[in-house]
Amino acid sequence: MTLKRLGGVWAPAITPFRHDLSPDPERFARHARWLLENGCSGLAAFGTNSEANSLSVEERMMLLEYLVAQGVAPERLMPGTGCCALTDSVRLTAHAVGLGCAGVLMLPPFYYKGVSDEGLFRNFSEVIERVGDARLRLYLYHIPPVAQVGISIPLIARLLKRYPQTVAGIKDSSGDWNNTAAVLDAFAGTGFEVFAGSEVFLLANMRHGGVGCISATANVNPAAIHRVFENWREADADGMQEKIAATRGVVQKYPMIPALKAIVARGLADAEWAMVRPPLVELSAGQRESLAAELDADGFRLGLTS
Repeated sequence: MTLKRLGGVWAPAITPFRHDLSPDPERFARHARWLLENGCSGLAAFGTNSEANSLSVEERMMLLEYLVAQGVAPERLMPGTGCCALTDSVRLTAHAVGLGCAGVLMLPPFYYKGVSDEGLFRNFSEVIERVGDARLRLYLYHIPPVAQVGISIPLIARLLKRYPQTVAGIKDSSGDWNNTAAVLDAFAGTGFEVFAGSEVFLLANMRHGGVGCISATANVNPAAIHRVFENWREADADGMQEKIAATRGVVQKYPMIPALKAIVARGLADAEWAMVRPPLVELSAGQRESLAAELDADGFRLGLTS
């Protein structure tokens, strides 16, 4: 079987909330369409910056179904389905496969720390076996700065050996280019797809054999990031890379999720977009003003339409 190779710029689409903290599917779908129209190859809905782990299984399923019902092609969706509870991961993964999603992005179970590769192998294996669907394409999500549970190269190798038609790639959000390069080198020529977890590493990832990035700031800067992906072989690629890294540098001075939502709220003149679920809190007025001033000085323009 020939598998479709994914790549490009994918956004972990931020999740809008109403004043009662319920998810707002209409705003979510509008944002999703804007991302896909402005440079994103696809959406990693329910990633870290989607506040996925503040959403219930039912809320994630409802929002995913709504996106598809509103015309977002499922082959452009890679929802996050990794949970601490095995049965939640199975349920979300089977649901995404049933909708025809291109793949799923799966965190390891992250509550218990210091777990062995054997335990993680059993977890991923149980999900794959219980879903039991040949259409499943599983992308591992390595984000030790947040999860504190990593995905090692030996674990990837073992999973690939056991499930070569299912385990398709990885998002490396380690923030360590040496780790990304080691994964690329270890699985060069196998078709294993490596996404950088930030556009800061996009050009390096492409030059080393990677397939793109899945990045928080693709929520607000998709077109510029896409230009790097499209033109990574061109002479001016380093200059384009420097520019997107500078914009990322401004945004990540602030708490990332509230900052992204503040940018969208400002761009749409829609204050409700700034809502986050506890335990997160919105940026203060001073932080919002400082972020806006720094982005203006950077020459950043969002270009959102409601």
